[in-house]
Amino acid sequence: MAPVTSLSHSVEQHLASALSATLPEAAGADPLLRRSDRADFQANGILALAKKAKANPRELATRVVSEVVTGGVIGEIEVSGPGFLNITVTDRAITENLAARSADTDRLGVPHADAPGTTVIDYAQPNVAKEMHVGHLRSAVIGDAVVQLLEFTGETVVRRHHIGDWGTQFGMLIQYLDEHPHELDHKESQVSGEEAMSNLDRLYKAARKLFDADEEFKTRARRRVVDLQAGDPHTLAMWQKFVDESKIYFFSVFEKLDMEIRDPDIVGESGYNDMLAETCRLLEESGVAVRSEGALCVFFDDVKGPDGNPVPLIVQKSDGGYGYAATDLSAIRDRVFNLKAGSLLYVVDARQSLHFRMVFETARRAGWLGDGVKAFQLAFGTVLGKDGKPFKTREGETVKLVDLLDEAVERATTVVREKAEKVGLSEQEIVENGRYVGIGAVKYADLSTSAVRDYKFDLDQMVSLNGDTSVYLQYAYARIQSILRKSGEARPVAHPELELAPAERALGLHLDQFGETVLEVAASYEPHKLAAYLYQLASHLTTFYDQCPVLKAETAEQRENRLFLVDLTARTLHRGMALLGIRTPEKL
Repeated sequence: MAPVTSLSHSVEQHLASALSATLPEAAGADPLLRRSDRADFQANGILALAKKAKANPRELATRVVSEVVTGGVIGEIEVSGPGFLNITVTDRAITENLAARSADTDRLGVPHADAPGTTVIDYAQPNVAKEMHVGHLRSAVIGDAVVQLLEFTGETVVRRHHIGDWGTQFGMLIQYLDEHPHELDHKESQVSGEEAMSNLDRLYKAARKLFDADEEFKTRARRRVVDLQAGDPHTLAMWQKFVDESKIYFFSVFEKLDMEIRDPDIVGESGYNDMLAETCRLLEESGVAVRSEGALCVFFDDVKGPDGNPVPLIVQKSDGGYGYAATDLSAIRDRVFNLKAGSLLYVVDARQSLHFRMVFETARRAGWLGDGVKAFQLAFGTVLGKDGKPFKTREGETVKLVDLLDEAVERATTVVREKAEKVGLSEQEIVENGRYVGIGAVKYADLSTSAVRDYKFDLDQMVSLNGDTSVYLQYAYARIQSILRKSGEARPVAHPELELAPAERALGLHLDQFGETVLEVAASYEPHKLAAYLYQLASHLTTFYDQCPVLKAETAEQRENRLFLVDLTARTLHRGMALLGIRTPEKL
């Protein structure tokens, strides 16, 4: 179906026509329309136009009002203050617009982006043979939401999980496994993610103990690093066992997070090995990078250390080894020239901002990031404990991500169980909904905060039915499903001829903003704005529910129209929450 033009856009078009008729030189000017508490919308653009035309703004506004066609979309328009326009749309326009959105089952009238392209998004980057901790949460959750949003707006999205699967640390592990070849053999055909992590942890501790105690083993382990980097087949086979075991664990964690991570999308540091030497050669030959004390470096005028001396981006170390910069620059080459990406998006901790700023600038100097390609770090802040300090266990250890998720599900299941009898949930539904509520609570707490900000991890608040939480939104959705189940033979039907109550108008106008919100959020990579929209939607629903009886409405037509409003609200909540990666249970 064709996308639905929002009421705000329709009003803008009416104002643009009136402006052109009044002041021809103002053709194409922005009327600066926004929502208002004095009317449905307020337009502030006439003040600037009047100043430019050296006209009295209130007189100009009055002339524009006389040119506006009313009765269709616009019901009333009046001049306010020094030249503001207060605009009220008709009840019929609201209902007809919502009916058009409702008829578009899949997209609810949301248009695609004007010029979709290809975006490579780098997110969810765990490390091989290491347990995922709370620090891995934000990259995964934010990245997954942005993927959903971009794909929904028509962008071609290539997912990349740049896992840490290379480096000197593997020498010790590979050598130990080579000398104890059955340590990662599975007696069963399959192992759980927890068992895989246990295997890796046990092997790491044993290898570390031997490495620290046995100089000969240490020498063999260091030699093994050379073999790995040289591509020795046997060494690579040992290394692959660690990668495969780690993936069993990774996939189990992402499954807990209710996220799809596909194996072909996992292209770690090792995936760019064959490009590193050429990347360095191209940078050196072009003069972008220079040798300094044996290392290949890129210098920047505005990056200096505490001593005032330049701090370079080291692409190749003086011993010939490659740093993270070489891998990241090679990845850019691959994503731009092989994957044909127009946008490169990195969902990475804010503490790495300087590194990525230098990497992007180096790629621009080399000509790999031209005018048609943008690179952007979607930097995120730190997860804090209730005390406002980085989230740790009582013993001061980093919190394991699995433990955090399990506790969230446990707390949420308790909340669901308390209401289970009232809504008629089976034990299976309690367990399933407990998972959806718990994981949704963790995701929403993250996504409802601007990515760049730190946020406090407070499970008690996250699973609360009150306040800005995913549970509040899930409960709003479930409440509507309960109303629809009790509606009997009455069905959701739009009645444009009906006059709307204030709470119905407020709910309808907010529903009509869904398409614009989704496009704005996708374009700016700001999922917290969608979370805010959905919370406001649920709040409008609560007010509507309190003021406008649905099943006990005065007439059959009013009942059908209110069922139509709540049904579209539920579908908008469901779609919006899905774009954030959060489920909406039918009963709660």
